[in-house]
Amino acid sequence: MQLSKNIIQQIPGKKGLELPAAALFELPEKVLQFGTGVLLRALPDYFIDKANKKGIFNGRIVVVKSTDSDSSAFDRQDGLYTVCVRGVENSVTIEENIVNASISRVLSARTDWQRILECAHNPEMRVVISNTTEVGIQLSDDNIQDEPPSSFPGKLLAFLFERFKAFNGSAASGMVIVPTELITDNGSKLESIVLELAHRNNLDFKFIEWLENHNTFCNSLVDRIVPGKPGKEDSAKLEKELGYTDELLTMSEVFRLWAIEGDAGVKEVLSFCQADEGVVITEDITLFKELKLRLLNGTHTFNCGLAFLSGFNITREAITDSVFSVFARQLMQKEIAAAIPFEIDAKVKEDFANRVFERFCNPFIDHQWQSITVQYTSKMKMRNVPMLLRHYEQNDTPPMHMATGFAGFILYMKLTDNRDGKYYGERNGVEYEVKDDAAALFYAEWQKGDAATVAASILSNEQLWDTNLAALPGFLAAVQERLSEMMTNGVMTTIARLEKINTPV
Repeated sequence: MQLSKNIIQQIPGKKGLELPAAALFELPEKVLQFGTGVLLRALPDYFIDKANKKGIFNGRIVVVKSTDSDSSAFDRQDGLYTVCVRGVENSVTIEENIVNASISRVLSARTDWQRILECAHNPEMRVVISNTTEVGIQLSDDNIQDEPPSSFPGKLLAFLFERFKAFNGSAASGMVIVPTELITDNGSKLESIVLELAHRNNLDFKFIEWLENHNTFCNSLVDRIVPGKPGKEDSAKLEKELGYTDELLTMSEVFRLWAIEGDAGVKEVLSFCQADEGVVITEDITLFKELKLRLLNGTHTFNCGLAFLSGFNITREAITDSVFSVFARQLMQKEIAAAIPFEIDAKVKEDFANRVFERFCNPFIDHQWQSITVQYTSKMKMRNVPMLLRHYEQNDTPPMHMATGFAGFILYMKLTDNRDGKYYGERNGVEYEVKDDAAALFYAEWQKGDAATVAASILSNEQLWDTNLAALPGFLAAVQERLSEMMTNGVMTTIARLEKINTPV
């Protein structure tokens, strides 16, 4: 039987399985969420569901999907889905299965735009959450009279303008808006774009005044490894244990963090923060942001091309390998930790780094390296270039582990084919698709030059990095040397020689 409201009472109660009470389905809609992805379902929606079950927040979510992706599974399952939490916390193995009832309905921006705008008339709706990928918060010439506007900021502005009209610009009708896109100062950036769009659309100054004074855009940071639905075999095993099928079943690690910049007023609106210590509302989230962005995401980004080209498909395989694990630890603890562009106590960095490695090695989570390579170039720019520049503020010699990671990135982006607008590289004779906005540039570079030339052209491209990385003392030569060695001897041999490991590879 398939998960839905109708079969909740038929599901046998089992240890480790948490089911929602019928009363949860009657809670009012309090949140408008842009995005249907697994990160939202396993983190913000997880916290809201947990709070609802404790009688704290008492509100459900209207989800807006902006793509043409199929949402029928949400309809068939009445918005229900299972979060399977797996991992080790404080040396204790955690295995929890939670049926989440936080989603009230899923609406399509393309076909249900008027119904979305109707949500602006709901006085209990006070919160907006988003995760529209890292390229979703961008300024474009958007007309908010379109049905719908093309961009996420345009859609948000149209919703807020509708709310302003519905409540005559009352102070109490303002919203708390919390983007979770992994960009620096995501709330501040979204606010500036929405304000600029309001001016470009010639909206009334009274609305702009209301927008600025009675709506709160919060910078936030999310941190949880969420691989999503497991493979067919593992899904079948899980569903047999659960006693039902679930098209939206979502795997997640135990660790969870949603750090939000806000004051007492934000805490009052986001009352679900009381349900789990993983929600942290504080006046400054820079510490959380830098630790996560650099030590977790930065390490992932430097490693993903190297690990994938070495033959590893999931993070655990590489991080538990006797050769690769040495490289990854040296990269994180010796170079990345020292180059974080924010003053953090050394012990705090060390503790966080150790916890990151425990998470990387989670025996229950199959986190694909390929999923980490999506938008590889923009991730490298945002997460790692600031650390590279900080390294050179402190040193005049190249960071060899970062240089190796950069060489692995360029080699991963050695694209050999272009079909139907998609670009492909090759690993051991097998094609892999590269999903990156800069794929066309890399394809063109590799078509016309050798490895050394490609490295020089890429590193000196200021449009990619907002700086000339080839001008950093010794960095270009280090990247070229590693890239050449990888292409001649293989990635693992190159890494082993760097670490002076004689283990056969």
